[in-house]
Amino acid sequence: MTINQIIKRTFERLKKENKQMTPDFYMEAFCKEAKAAGIIIEDCNQVQKFTKKLDKTLQDELKQYRVKTLNELVTYFIAKLNRTNPAESNAQNVALNALLKRILQTIASMHNAQLSALSTKSIKDLDLVTNASQVEKIKDNWIDFLTSYDDSFLDLLRPLGKVNKHDIKNTIENLKLEVSSENEGEYQNLALLFIASFSPSIASSVNEELALISEEIRKYPQSLNSESMMKTIKKAIKLRISLDKSHIKKMLVTLDNILEKLSIQILALIEKTDHSGKEISKIKKNLESLELEKSDDFRSAHKKLYTIASSLEEETHLLSSELKEHNEEVLEMEKKIQELEKELVLVKKASREDVLTKLYNKRALDEFLDIREGEFKRYKKPYSIVFFDIDLFKVVNDTYGHDAGDVVLRGFAQIFKKIARNVDIVGRYGGEEFLAILSETDHKGATVFADKVRKKLEISRFVHAGNKLQVTISGGIAFREEYPSVKLMMKAADDKLYKAKENGRNQVVS
Repeated sequence: MTINQIIKRTFERLKKENKQMTPDFYMEAFCKEAKAAGIIIEDCNQVQKFTKKLDKTLQDELKQYRVKTLNELVTYFIAKLNRTNPAESNAQNVALNALLKRILQTIASMHNAQLSALSTKSIKDLDLVTNASQVEKIKDNWIDFLTSYDDSFLDLLRPLGKVNKHDIKNTIENLKLEVSSENEGEYQNLALLFIASFSPSIASSVNEELALISEEIRKYPQSLNSESMMKTIKKAIKLRISLDKSHIKKMLVTLDNILEKLSIQILALIEKTDHSGKEISKIKKNLESLELEKSDDFRSAHKKLYTIASSLEEETHLLSSELKEHNEEVLEMEKKIQELEKELVLVKKASREDVLTKLYNKRALDEFLDIREGEFKRYKKPYSIVFFDIDLFKVVNDTYGHDAGDVVLRGFAQIFKKIARNVDIVGRYGGEEFLAILSETDHKGATVFADKVRKKLEISRFVHAGNKLQVTISGGIAFREEYPSVKLMMKAADDKLYKAKENGRNQVVS
């Protein structure tokens, strides 16, 4: 469609809408016809062009007034200016100036010398501002800073961890700093010393929070050099003292109960000598009624006193004998308690250790998995798990007997434990199935570990009754961050294990 055709349609629209041929009406009708024809006329978009340069508040206000022409736009701004109160504008400028100074003061406290210097200078310059050109000069200083600022120095930290140039604090916290070999030993010794100090000297066990702090120090001894870790250590020591105090209170209550029972028993024994006290009172009354010249009365008093003394001695021997008897009972009870405590330690150890392989059993593995899950949720510490299953283990049992199967299980357990790191948890999950919980380990690290275990077992031979036994193993890996829950992670690892079996065994699926 040509311009002439659009002009013709414009006249027809004005006639149809019964509008006068004024410049504004003509321009409005012309732009509508051009838009309908799909032709872009620059003059028709002047309002939109100017509107885009305004802030969002003014843009929204213009939409409410439905401003369509330049005349309407000029009328809107004239009305806006007429409504402006000079006093309010001045107050607003004062408030904005104060806010700007506060912002600059905050920036001046940041950890950047150039930024702090520019902020301090800008605050001084604002106090001297008398016209718009001086404000422009301050603005130009900031533009120069932003265009010339070079943050490439942060790239020097990339070998130590992920660099987030928008969050320096996050970058520093995620740096993996390594301690020099000459200082590493000192940090290790300090770490062991602090961990030992966290163990309550009176309370029987360490609570979960102290255990987590000890584990963190054991893993990262170099963190002892940080202020945050020193605060954590002070908190841990206070907690340890609190545990001891709490345990002392419980012990005191127990001792009070024991003393009360002993007091009752001693009083019961003393009550047996009450007749001696009555006899002494009787003799005392008789002595008071005696006359000195009646020697027979003195002999009688002496006899009675002797009788009382003998009775008291007899009662003392009886009491001593009974106390000795009770003491022997107490010693016997103490001996039994010590035996029970030893049995309890053995039972507790047995309840967490697989009898055959000497690895952690399923119960212990579940407990460690709960701890790792707590660390993952609280501190975002990643971890992976690997399920292993010895291939064709039933064939070994059926061919060579269950004793041969036990030899294979014990042999694999030694390989499993030797390859695992100190921070890893490995154990027998049941039958010929084993589980590894790998701390601070991603998919790649877990795959390297699992393949190392698989290859080591593949070249190993176990001897039983003159037979050299060779077995292989299959594995399934799951990385915690890839699953919404522990249950789904465990299921995924188990499914991948059986996929490895279906694909031909002697392999790891990740």
